[in-house]
Amino acid sequence: MKVKNLIDFRPKFFDTMKNYSREKFAADVMAGIIVGIVAIPLAIAFGIASGVGPAEGLTTAIIAGLLISVFGGSKVQIGGPTGAFIIIIYGVIQDYKLEGLMIATIMAGIILVIMGLCRLGTIIKFMPYPIIIGFTGGIAITIFSTQINDLLGLGIDKVPANFVDKWACYFENIGSIDYWSAGMGILSVVLIALTPKFSKKIPGSLLAIIVMTLIGYVLREYAGVTSIDTIGSMPSGLPPFRMPSLPEGAPALPEGVTFFGIIQELAPVAFTIAMLGAIESLLSAMVADGVIGDRHNSNTELIGQGIANVVVPFFGGIPATGAIARTMANINNGGRTPVAGIVHTLVLLLVLLFLGGIVEHIPMPCLAGVLVMVSYNMSGWRTIKSMCKSSMSGTSVLFVTLLLTVFFDLTLAIEVGLVMAIVLFMKRAMGSAHISVVRNEMGVHNDGENDEVLTIPAGAEVFEIEGPFFFGIANKFDELTRNSDAMPIRIVRMRKVTFIDATGLHNLEIFIEASHKAGRTIILSGVNENVEKALRKGGIVRLVGDENVCGNIHLALKRAQEVADALALAK
Repeated sequence: MKVKNLIDFRPKFFDTMKNYSREKFAADVMAGIIVGIVAIPLAIAFGIASGVGPAEGLTTAIIAGLLISVFGGSKVQIGGPTGAFIIIIYGVIQDYKLEGLMIATIMAGIILVIMGLCRLGTIIKFMPYPIIIGFTGGIAITIFSTQINDLLGLGIDKVPANFVDKWACYFENIGSIDYWSAGMGILSVVLIALTPKFSKKIPGSLLAIIVMTLIGYVLREYAGVTSIDTIGSMPSGLPPFRMPSLPEGAPALPEGVTFFGIIQELAPVAFTIAMLGAIESLLSAMVADGVIGDRHNSNTELIGQGIANVVVPFFGGIPATGAIARTMANINNGGRTPVAGIVHTLVLLLVLLFLGGIVEHIPMPCLAGVLVMVSYNMSGWRTIKSMCKSSMSGTSVLFVTLLLTVFFDLTLAIEVGLVMAIVLFMKRAMGSAHISVVRNEMGVHNDGENDEVLTIPAGAEVFEIEGPFFFGIANKFDELTRNSDAMPIRIVRMRKVTFIDATGLHNLEIFIEASHKAGRTIILSGVNENVEKALRKGGIVRLVGDENVCGNIHLALKRAQEVADALALAK
């Protein structure tokens, strides 16, 4: 097989350029301008909330957004910083400074590229839905909790990282609330919430920032109100390219931690960033496919996301992924090719180059209000409410993931959530699987028609397995065969076995070898094609002999009668 067929990397940008037209360009430019305007407050807010700054947020949206549009596997995906990364980024910066974040982001990008090259895009989309809703809801609660200080103007210099300690600190300092800041923050939330009711085109967050910046300016210049914090100074232009390093005399990493030591320490964080980015971007692409009637390339999308996350840290950026809200804004405004995403990055670049003097006057309570609404929209409380009415297993996975995300960290939440989902799936699979022992006579059902009763030869018994023959059922089969009064001929009916795993093969091998030592014959009946391939690879067919592998129960019973007759003659 050729190498080019092994690597599933075909960016949508190059495919769409083949039949590109002036009409598509006009639609993409308009959509890109609108999405760029929508992305301005979000990029700034995500940058500040992550512990970096507004310039870093805009830089990420520009560079990562451009690379995701050019190298991604979706026609309409808009990439950039998202709320899901805020908590992870903030924690990394607290422990390892900006240098640690650079290293973790680059590592995450490499992981994403490897995942795409290994064609894992399709598999990642099968992440259990309760886990996705759980950690998304947990992230939303955590983001909300981080904004109370700025929203109410409490003026706390260092807010504790722990969720419980954070809220305890808020209640201890509630008396120092600044009413000007609180009023501006709450008014921002109200304005963002009400904007869609009178205009679907104007982004509520942008309107809130414009209005609150003007109000803040008037209060500061004409009413003497100086207690409302603003973003502060903004650099003009993209940051210069720089390599991650350990500068002498002013170490950016904790004392005693070497460069390669931090790579080991940051590996779990990098994996979490990669998994979160992969899940969020592929979910966004899937939602977009349903709207525009297209089909994205999940492996190419992962590679594109990986390239963006490898490059953006060298310019001071933070982790990026596909953003569902901005992607939907792109679609709703007519964007149909990656050109719209490229235009959106140009709009952000113009803001960074020429409007920095205005951006620095944006009030912090207003940005906190923007993020409060982001957390509300992320929370998915309606989905959580509806899922609580469904299965208890899904609900339990959801809430365990949510609570672990809030009170511990996202890595632990995903790990425990996955383990719970797997265990509950196994429990359901074992509950749906069934093993029975039949002697003398057995009924055979043919879709309700021509049902018949078959006679089992004397000295023979039938073990019927229904469902997947994986390790849970394999152990049950082992116990049943050990406790059964053994007959000289044993038929294992496998017509309803959909697959067999390594444990199933191992237990079946032990069962056959033990039976042969005791002088018993094993006959396999109704084995489907996929299971038979596994049995042949595992040496099971060789053990029982080809003559004892029968296509259906009729042939198996006929073979059992032949063996029984041979045994009778031998006596």
